[in-house]
Formats: sequence, C-alpha cells, structure tokens
Amino acid sequence: MAEIVQQRIEDRIPELEQLERVGLFTKKEVRSLIKRATALEYKLHRLMVNKDDFIAYIQYEINVLELIKKRRAHIHYQFKREEIEFPIIHRINSIFRRATKKWKDDVQLWLSHVAFCKKWATKGQISKVFSAMLAIHPDKPALWIMAAKSELEDRDSSESARHLFLRALRFHPDNKKVYQEYFRMELLHCEKLRKQKDELEKAEMDLGEYEFSPEILSGKLAEVVYRDATGKIKEAEFVISLLNIAAIFDFAKELHDSILQDLQTNCTEDSVTWDFMAKRELEAPGAGEELHTAKGRASDINRREERCCQVYEEGVKSHNTEPMWTCYVAFCLERLKRKTNVQELKEKRQERLLGVLKRAHDSSLLKEEYYKNWLQILLTSGDAEGAVGVAMTATQRYSQSVSVWCLSLQTLMQVGSGDIGRLFQDALTHVNPKESLPLWQLQLQWSAANQSPEATEAIFKRGLLSAVASVAMEMKESYLEWSFSTGGYKKARKTFTSLLENRPLSKTFFTRMIQIEKNQETPKMNNVRDYYERVLQEFGTSDDDLWLQYIQEELGPLGQPENCGKIHWRAMKFLEGESVERFISKYTLLQTGHL
Repeated sequence: MAEIVQQRIEDRIPELEQLERVGLFTKKEVRSLIKRATALEYKLHRLMVNKDDFIAYIQYEINVLELIKKRRAHIHYQFKREEIEFPIIHRINSIFRRATKKWKDDVQLWLSHVAFCKKWATKGQISKVFSAMLAIHPDKPALWIMAAKSELEDRDSSESARHLFLRALRFHPDNKKVYQEYFRMELLHCEKLRKQKDELEKAEMDLGEYEFSPEILSGKLAEVVYRDATGKIKEAEFVISLLNIAAIFDFAKELHDSILQDLQTNCTEDSVTWDFMAKRELEAPGAGEELHTAKGRASDINRREERCCQVYEEGVKSHNTEPMWTCYVAFCLERLKRKTNVQELKEKRQERLLGVLKRAHDSSLLKEEYYKNWLQILLTSGDAEGAVGVAMTATQRYSQSVSVWCLSLQTLMQVGSGDIGRLFQDALTHVNPKESLPLWQLQLQWSAANQSPEATEAIFKRGLLSAVASVAMEMKESYLEWSFSTGGYKKARKTFTSLLENRPLSKTFFTRMIQIEKNQETPKMNNVRDYYERVLQEFGTSDDDLWLQYIQEELGPLGQPENCGKIHWRAMKFLEGESVERFISKYTLLQTGHL
C-alpha cells in the first residue's frame, strides 16, 4: 500500500514543480499540498474504504483547481495548462471512476462526475461517463434523457442523441417523457439545419455535393417519432403535450396542424381533448377597434369565453360524464376568479358559472369539492334561500362525506335555517364514525352558542360513548375545557374526577387539569401530585418529559425537593427503551441548569 501511495505522490512532482516555478504556489504551500494529498491517498487504500473518503479527496482536488484558477487571474498568467491543470483533472476523473466502480448504485455519484466533466471542459469524458452509468442504470429514463441532451447540447451531436433515444425506447417503449424529449430533439435538430442553410445561402457559399434534404428540413423525422409514439400511447393528454412542443417551432406548422387533426379525430372520447379545444378559443384574434377601451376589451373577452362555452356544450352533449363537467366547471370558476373592473363581465361570468353548476348537479355529475364554491357564491350574492337548497341537496348527493356535511351545516348555521340539531344527528348516522370528529366539534360549537348548557353537556356525554378512541379522547378534553369555562374550577375538577375511569384517556386531558390547578390563586400541591401520579400510570413507561415535569414541579416554590430522588428512581424503573437514555440526558441538563 505504501509503495502505491508513494508512486502516486511522485507522479504529482512535475505539476507541483511547475506550480512553484511559475509563482502560483509557494514552496510552503506545495509541501502542505503533498502532506494533505498523502493523507487522503492512504485513506483510499485502506482495507475498509469509505465513500466519504473518495468524496473528500475529489473535493480537495477541485478546491486546488479553483485556487489555481483564482491565482492565474490574479497574476494574469495563462500558460502551461497542459502541465498543471490537465494532470489534476485526469486524476479527479480517475478517482471518480474508482468510486463509481465500487458504488455503482449511487446515481448521485455518477451525476457528480458528469457535472465535473461539464465544468472543467472535459466534454470528451462525458460520453464515457454516461455510457458506463447507463450500462448500470438502464432502468432510469431520466438518465437516458440527460445523456441524449448532453450529446446534443454539449457535443453538438444529434446523431448520438438520436441513437441514445432509440436505445432508451428499447428499455422503455411506453415512456411518455422519453418520447416527448425525442420529439423535441428532432425538431431542435431540424431548426439547427434550417439556420445553417439560411446562413450558407446568405453568404452565397457553394454547397458542393452537400444537400439539405427537404424532408428533414420540414420535420419529417419528428413526424416519424410522433407516429410511433401515438401508436403506442393513445392518451389525449400525451398527444396534447406533443402538440404544445410542435407549437414552439414556427416551421412545424404543417406538423402542428396534422397533430391537431389527429387529436380532434381520434381522442374525442376524452374530456381532456374537449378542455384543450375549448381553451384554444381564448387565443383567437379579437377585433382591433374594440381593444382600445376597457369596455371593448371586456366585450371581446366575453365573446371568446362564449365560444369556449360553446365547445364545452358540445362536449357535455356528446359525453355527459363527470370529468367533462369537471373541466367545464373548472374553466368557468377560473374565469370568475380573474380580476376585472367591468362589472357587467363579472356578472356574466358568475351567471354562467351558477348555470353550469346547477346543470352538473342536476345530472348528478358535480364533484364534491365544487359545492363549496357554489355555496360561497350564493351566500356572497345574498341568495340565502338558494344556499339552503344547495346545502340540503349536497348532503343527499354525498351523504357519507364529512366535509360536505360540515360545509352544509355551517351554511345552515350562518343562514339560521332548518332543524340543525336533527341534521347533526342525521350526519352522525350517515358518516363513518372514524371520520366523525369534525362533526362532533362543529355540533359542540353550535350548541355552545345556541343551546342551553344542559343540552351542550348532553352532547358531550353522547360523544364520550363513542367507540372511536380519537373521538372519545377529544370529547374528554373539550368537556373538561368547557366545564372550566362555564362552571369554574369546581365544575372542572368534578368533570375530571368523573372521567378518570372512562378510558381511553389522553395526556392532554391530564396536563390541562394540572394547568387549571396551577392557575388557581392558592394551588394545592397535593392535587398536582395526584394528577401527575395518575398521568404517569397511563403514560409513565414511554413519556420521559412527564417525569421531568414532575421533578420540576417538586423543585418549584410549592414542591418538596427531597421527593426528586424518589421520582428519579421510579422513572428509571418505569421507563423503557430509548426513553431511558433521553430521560438521563435531560435530567443531567436539568441538574446543571441548562434545561
């Protein structure tokens, strides 16, 4: 091992001598560099090598390169790069290869090597790195795309990029992203050739035997990719993504129109197609004379939106499905949210949206989430009666949805309509008990504001009987808090005592009672101890913080510090697993005054 390390250090001597000779490094710095490099080399030759050692060595060498670059700029010396930087770059590439050979699965390590090659102008190495990486990771489409883009952008080789995309498609024949980027690459290649042709024609140069193929210049290769892709992936969303890529290139108008025609012919069953075609109407050119005034612009926008709605109408007529109505409602809602100073346009948008929501609901195809928007619009416009009607029908349509029940009940509470108490009972009957907590909380909120304390207490008692642990525990915590706020300390203590044997119990239930006791004018330490003893019976085996809080109480003005030792002994006996170690470390911090 020592001989290998010594040999590697000796291989550095020519570049170090040059660094000192040209004045980039001093003699002392060179000695320091040798010492550091020797230590790093020894780490790489241990029996049990560590990836972090390789990374540290690479980072050190890159730092040396950065320092040389700064020193060169400072003294304006730009010679002897082959004798100084090139050996360091070669060495870094060698260390990267050794690391990636040992840790083949570490994609980030491979990508770090690629990034280094790009930054330090060793682009000839990039292809080799990508080739080795793809041999290990052919299952990752993103790496194939990255490699092909590198060939096109860094090495200006469209042929190599095409070859990589074709290989990628053998491994991932149905991958959308690979096809999209392959399609884009062919169009970029075509655009580059067209620019070259234009420049040569402007310069009036003789092209000789070299000719630009009209088929390639018109994007026929991209069309072949498109045909192959849509033959395997027949989704409308995918076709639209290719259409959007083609729209970027001016020369691909014919291809763009062809894709659009295919979309309208082959994908009419998909709501995404109708949504796309409808929104295209917004981009249609408007009348120039009208656009000079705000009212004219609003009128033009309204006409465009009407044309969009006509397309949506055709869509829902031919495909009366939930996705189709969802696209229609989402479009109308998005247009309503757009700011405008023209009140007439705003009113037309709202009227249009309300009409679409009503029709979608009548068809039983309105999604749950849009009922909230519907109710908000009705309440804002002052249509309380309409809001009540929508709220009631929403609960019938989605009778098992907690969010719909909560939204509808909140609307009825706001309007002050209906037998809300009975509706709460209906809601709790229909929804899954495991998801019913928000309904219980809303019912308690309504009862506290509108009913007698006895009626509210009755709701609490019904909630305590819930078979769902989360509901029962939340009810106990809320019941205790409500008892304290309505009846003071005595009622809170009575409620606490009555619930002690009613499991499950939560930690918050106990800690809140402790807080209530401590906030009294003359708190009783015996009561505080009793609460701590009870909570520790429930959670003392895992919660180290409770034991520490108990000790801190005894160290306080009302406590007895002599009890701390006994509590500490019990904590060490009761706690289990990692909580023992946490308790020891926190108790030590407490003793030293750091907690």
